[in-house]
Amino acid sequence: MSGGGLFDGPGPRWFNIPAHRPFVEDLAKGLHDALAPLGPDALSQAVVLTPTRRGARALADAFIAAAGGKAVLPPQIRPVGDLDEGEPPFEPGDLALDLPPAIEPLRRRFELMRMVKEAEGLLNRELDAGAVLELAEALGGFLDSLQIEEVDPAGGLADLVEADLAAHWRVSREFLEHALAEWPRRLDVLGVADVSARRVALLRRLAERWEAAPPRGVLVAAGSTGTAPATARLLTVVAKAPQGCVVLPGLDESLAQAAWLKVGEQHPQGALRRLLARAGVEREEVRAWPASGSFAAAGRWRRRIVNEALRPAESTADWLNVIEALRHEGDADGVDPVAEGLAGLSLVTARSEEEAAEAAALLLRETLETPERTAALVTPDQTLARRVTLKLARWGVVPDSSAGYALAGARCAVLAALAAAATVDPFDPVTLLGVAKHPLVRLGLAPDDLARAARALERFGLRGARRRSWAALEARIGAAKDDGQAQAALDLLARLRAALAPLADLYAGGAAPPAAGARALASAMEALAADASGSTGELWSGPAGECLARLLAGLMSEGEGLPPASPRGFADLLRRLVEGETVRAGGATHPRLRILGAIEARLVRADRLVLAGLEEGTWPQGAPLDPFLSRPMRERLGLPPPERRVGLSAHDFAQAACAPEVILLHAERREGAPAVKSRWLWRLETLARGAGVPLGGRPELIDWARGLDAPGAYAPARRPAPKPPLEHRPRRLAVTRIEALTRDPYAVWARDILKLYRMDRPDEPVEARARGTAIHAAFERFARAYPRELPPDGAERFEAFYMAELEAAGMPPEALAREAALAREAALWVAELEASRRADGRAIHVEIEGLAAISAPAGAFVLTAKADRIEVDPEGFGHILDYKTGRAPSADMVRTGFSPQLTLTAAILALGGFAEIGRVRPGDLTYLEVTGRKPAGQTIVRAAAGEESADAAERALEGLSRLIAAFDDPDRPYASRTAPQFVKARGGDHDHLARVFEWSTSGEEDGE
Repeated sequence: MSGGGLFDGPGPRWFNIPAHRPFVEDLAKGLHDALAPLGPDALSQAVVLTPTRRGARALADAFIAAAGGKAVLPPQIRPVGDLDEGEPPFEPGDLALDLPPAIEPLRRRFELMRMVKEAEGLLNRELDAGAVLELAEALGGFLDSLQIEEVDPAGGLADLVEADLAAHWRVSREFLEHALAEWPRRLDVLGVADVSARRVALLRRLAERWEAAPPRGVLVAAGSTGTAPATARLLTVVAKAPQGCVVLPGLDESLAQAAWLKVGEQHPQGALRRLLARAGVEREEVRAWPASGSFAAAGRWRRRIVNEALRPAESTADWLNVIEALRHEGDADGVDPVAEGLAGLSLVTARSEEEAAEAAALLLRETLETPERTAALVTPDQTLARRVTLKLARWGVVPDSSAGYALAGARCAVLAALAAAATVDPFDPVTLLGVAKHPLVRLGLAPDDLARAARALERFGLRGARRRSWAALEARIGAAKDDGQAQAALDLLARLRAALAPLADLYAGGAAPPAAGARALASAMEALAADASGSTGELWSGPAGECLARLLAGLMSEGEGLPPASPRGFADLLRRLVEGETVRAGGATHPRLRILGAIEARLVRADRLVLAGLEEGTWPQGAPLDPFLSRPMRERLGLPPPERRVGLSAHDFAQAACAPEVILLHAERREGAPAVKSRWLWRLETLARGAGVPLGGRPELIDWARGLDAPGAYAPARRPAPKPPLEHRPRRLAVTRIEALTRDPYAVWARDILKLYRMDRPDEPVEARARGTAIHAAFERFARAYPRELPPDGAERFEAFYMAELEAAGMPPEALAREAALAREAALWVAELEASRRADGRAIHVEIEGLAAISAPAGAFVLTAKADRIEVDPEGFGHILDYKTGRAPSADMVRTGFSPQLTLTAAILALGGFAEIGRVRPGDLTYLEVTGRKPAGQTIVRAAAGEESADAAERALEGLSRLIAAFDDPDRPYASRTAPQFVKARGGDHDHLARVFEWSTSGEEDGE
């Protein structure tokens, strides 16, 4: 059988499909045109080798288009880079009879972990399970590199470390020598081989067989850059076969020879240059693929522009001359080559990854508006790919994605992580709530009953400061007034404890083997997911459930040799293992939308390509860190430099960027930090700017993305100013609420009229609030315990009271340890303070309540106060004290009425509103700042006894009368934050309801 002229003449035969041409379509058309006329079986008997399985599937589809939609038997298409056992033509006859099967990836990981742990003595450090996993993955990558590059390190490690290098590199060498000796022995015992080593052996044997007995039929290798030596060797053999040829993807035949000679590792042509050099083929010997047309074909200027932009850095100095030469070339066609090349190429810049994902989803969705039109997202960023998939779900569109999704985000894996975290910190309210409310959890209850019990557990047990024991948590729930809901919460808590018991019991004594941890985790998860009938529902079902079950089963069976792990170490190990797993699920997908990895995009083409993730560190990715080998050590061993990966990424980018319609998508920020544009974007923009032809854009796209969830023009909220009916306005307020009415009337409306009280958050931080509460309680206990005579150990007694109150308030142990030193200093200061203030025999009154009624337009208004402390001296002055653990209000705040607590309390005292004291003259109005720092405390008098404090009390009462009269006007609103100087200085419980940040930062209309 002849190839209809395609395979005429002696080999080797090397062809090229330019980057601007659709690779698989041209390949299929060329083979169909050459072989179909020879008979119905000619095409089906041909063998085509592709780099990936997805490329193989795309090529099979392309043959249908090449045949004009008629039925056709395509060639035998086989992926070179993704070999399965028994896959022809790689295992014909006895080719692989003496090769052991490939080791399972999960088992390999655990075996490497076991070997690392056994050799930790060579590393001079003790390794926990997480560190063992990290080093095992690095070791696996090192072994893969040796196998793929076919480097024999025997004898090469001995002189690997120079005398002037650091000692840890010598430790690395000794460890690697041990690993290179032990790993093959371990594989022999298991009767398996590494995947990379087995693949290289298969490719080598196939090359040797085809070289010794070349296949007589048509044999085509297409789309590969021959990065690995074994692949390059096979391509060389294919090119020499009687009817064989190699079809390269995007060889730049127009790059000047001087520039071609400077092509290095980071250049997009670097891989192809190495391949041709290994095959002994000059670039001029590579012919154009017949179906790809001549260089005059549409799109050639795009290819020229992209290739010029990505030429070696040493050759970019003459870009202006290159632009002039290009334009001279285009004069014959009457076009501007730069403008022609940049037509159809757009750049879109988003603010963040989220906005970039939104923009990409809109571009893909927009394509579907045109019948038969196709689109593809090309990105190496799997996280971005998954985000775009989720964004498309709003329109019910599911793209054909090769990214899959991370197991870590699956429901079953989230439950596993929560169960492991509950072992680390059993009383963490957020973790317990996460478990109780997880959609897979049943705990033997009906869904509605479980939901009600979870709400009760949250409300009565888990909001506020965390409790430090099960007994304390149960006591807190039991103190709830709602007996029915409290009982449901207690029952749910008991079920949670019982379900998590396997893990708690295992780690009760400390560290445990990870294999045992996996068994206990599986038992706990099944107990959590079991319904009333004992069924675990969807826990282990579906692709994600099966993936997690396989991972845990592997950890149980293969993890016996791993080092014991603490609960935290096991949780970290589980997290690392889960994050390394990707779930690829099938199902119905949209036939016109695809999400591709960068390598897959070499072969697969769509009408519109969106190239996303174009930031340094993403595309291209940064050089990986190698804990074992430095750059000179890798070079001495014969391993490729890290920059080679950049060159391969550059080739993939250049291939994709030459499509007819390309949108380059870049995000200015990643993970909240500024991102740097990909070097290829910088080069394209620089070249375009030098030519005076800027890159096109889609400015409306970002507007669409930003307006998708916020339709209409931006209209910030106005300052809320509700006007409740007069009969609903409060007629009784405490002095602390008068301060709120002065500063933020909206807060009074929300709390005192609507009764919207703040709920504590789960695991509420208690340090600041607990300190203030504890100081008040300690002063009160001290004054009541010693009303007259002070004990000789007064400082120790006060310190004990204070620390006991902090512990009762729920302050965590680590904070208590820090607070102890401050408490000691504060107690010494308080002891001196008490002695000096009690020297004249004054009477001490603590936490006493008083009230006073004042007349107002809408009727009597009652003012109440609960004074921290009032001291009545022998002269008849009532000194009012208020405790502060933070900064006391300034004198101006007190004078202007923005902090009227002390002055209004003095007014009540002057009116005889404290029944326990009677009518006395206002004395000093004092704040006691107690911090325990330097100074440990200080006494701040805001008004002295006598005329000053009496005047302050009278002014405060007059101000209150005016304030109440104002709010007795039905037209007076309870506006938010009426004191502008406090808009951002102080936070309130109702600021989110008032949308303070929105109206205070957007400006207000005149007259508001």
